[in-house]
Amino acid sequence: MVGLTISESAYRKLRLVAPALRGLVGDGKVLPLVQLDLSLGRLDCQLQVRIDDGLGPDGLVDAIHSKLADKTTRSVWVEDLGGLRIIPIPDAIRGRVAGKIALVTGAARGFGLEISQDLCSQGAYVVLTDVNEPGVVEAAAGLCRQYGQDRAIGLAMDVTDLESVERVAGHVISKFGGLDILISNAGVLKAGSVKTQPVKDFDLVTAVNYKGFFVCVQAFAPIMAIQHMANRAYQSDIIQINSKSGLVGSNRNAAYAGSKFGSIGLVQSFALELVEDGIKVNAVCPGNFFDGPLWSDPKDGLFVQYLRAGKVPGAKTIEDVRRAYEAKIPMGRGCTTADVMKAIYYLIEQSYETGQALPVTGGQVMLH
Repeated sequence: MVGLTISESAYRKLRLVAPALRGLVGDGKVLPLVQLDLSLGRLDCQLQVRIDDGLGPDGLVDAIHSKLADKTTRSVWVEDLGGLRIIPIPDAIRGRVAGKIALVTGAARGFGLEISQDLCSQGAYVVLTDVNEPGVVEAAAGLCRQYGQDRAIGLAMDVTDLESVERVAGHVISKFGGLDILISNAGVLKAGSVKTQPVKDFDLVTAVNYKGFFVCVQAFAPIMAIQHMANRAYQSDIIQINSKSGLVGSNRNAAYAGSKFGSIGLVQSFALELVEDGIKVNAVCPGNFFDGPLWSDPKDGLFVQYLRAGKVPGAKTIEDVRRAYEAKIPMGRGCTTADVMKAIYYLIEQSYETGQALPVTGGQVMLH
């Protein structure tokens, strides 16, 4: 496991014990951090527990709960694992997601980075992940300089590779003890006609946008479930950053629209399955984020791709394409990160909402 120097058997215990401790010691809304601290010895810890290898999550929660005298315990020794330090969230950290641990995929730049910045500004501890390791590490370092040491970490992760995602999960658990918010934002777009688009482009879009969402939920949902098992008042959130193209078809952009339509099917199905684990699963469907790299990158942005693909009849320049897309929006402008963050915070704060695909499109797409 990345960032860990423990055996696989010890890691399996960590995946169970750390989220359970967060739930048992925390209140219904804010759970503490739980950090693996290999410098702690048995006698340094207030509580010592032994976890049988065959013990499942239910039995483990009961075993730890029976030994916890109260919620003031700050250190726990786990046989064959080591010391775990329980760290309450400082009172100075405030905001709409104060003290919550959030992971954002595709966070080295653009929408993902701006979402991460806003979550930090509202009190979250944020794990930024991306295939662009230098970019995501630099982005996280910038957030730490702005909001405080350890408020953000940047990790390389390929959402299409379960092993890569599991490595990150190991790092997150050892650093924070669990996860409260998963923002599945990583995505790629390759526009083109179904008559001519290379199959490899279709496969790439499907792998990142559709399979990648599945892989991340498969890796992180069990961690969230243990926290709820230990504290039934606790809820966590999985939010997929979908698209307007997940609600209506997109001409000469079938690979992207198909992956987004399919992802809404995953959202609804995950919501039905994971509700028993206290996990809400929703999607935010932004309209056109014109100022981000997805649209405005001068080499591979959508304005360039759509100009090449001839999606806008008569368009001769990128500005022609942009004006054509702005004209389609009743509110006359593209979507901003602030628009999307309002939707994200609504879904987190609304405890009675799951399986939804929330449009943020300036009136371009309306639910019916």
